[in-house]
Formats: sequence, C-alpha cells, structure tokens
Amino acid sequence: MDTNQVLRMIQFGLKDELLKSKAIWVCVGCETCGARCPNGIRIASVMDALREMAIEEGVAPGEKDIKLFHDCFLNSAKSYGRVHEGTMLMRYKLKSGHLMDDVGVGIKMFLKGKLALFPHSVPSKVEVKRIFDWAKK
Repeated sequence: MDTNQVLRMIQFGLKDELLKSKAIWVCVGCETCGARCPNGIRIASVMDALREMAIEEGVAPGEKDIKLFHDCFLNSAKSYGRVHEGTMLMRYKLKSGHLMDDVGVGIKMFLKGKLALFPHSVPSKVEVKRIFDWAKK
C-alpha cells in the first residue's frame, strides 16, 4: 500500500482497516514523500499519528514484531537524542529472538562505516527528554 492509498483510506473513513495494516508501521519517517507531496501533506506525521492511534486503541500491528522495533527505535532516540542503530538493533534482536537475522548485512554495513560502534549523544539531551515527556501528554 502506498501513501496515496493510506490518505484515501483516511478520506473514506476506513480507520479500522488502516490501523490494522502494515503500511502505517513500515514508514520510517524519512520525510521524502512529504517533501515531494504537491499538496504539502506531512505524510510521516500522519503515519506517526496513525501508529499512536493504533497503540492507544490496542490494535495489533499487521506485521509481527514491528511494534517492538518501533519501541526500540524510540527508546534509542530518547536515550541518546538520536538513534544509535547498533544499540537499537541489539535490543530489538534480543527481545524479538531474531538474533542471527541480517547479521551478514550488519557486518557489511559496519565494515563500510555505516554503523557506529559507540553511541553519540546530542548536547541537548534534556531538551529531547522534554519533547518525549510533552508527547506523552
């Protein structure tokens, strides 16, 4: 399902079907579609809102372990002020049991310098914490 279909489902009031779909969980929030949208729709924000609605309503995601991945991603961002892929993925792999999945890809990425060995924090972690606290309300 593409972003246009997601927006159409919203227009047609297909909330239940949309909240159960994989589409809202596989968006990584890169903002590319929003930057290219001729109508100026911030689609990544829409996807975030839909994920939060699904969580609040207790709707099981359409993709196994994707909620766990989502939580590990957010916890990494909250801890360091940015995502540290190595730590985030290690937590996800341990909690999900998918320990050896994608290990070859991970090694290649590390060898090419795409994965940092140690996390780097942003200077304003207090501000990041404040944003997360505000979002909870």
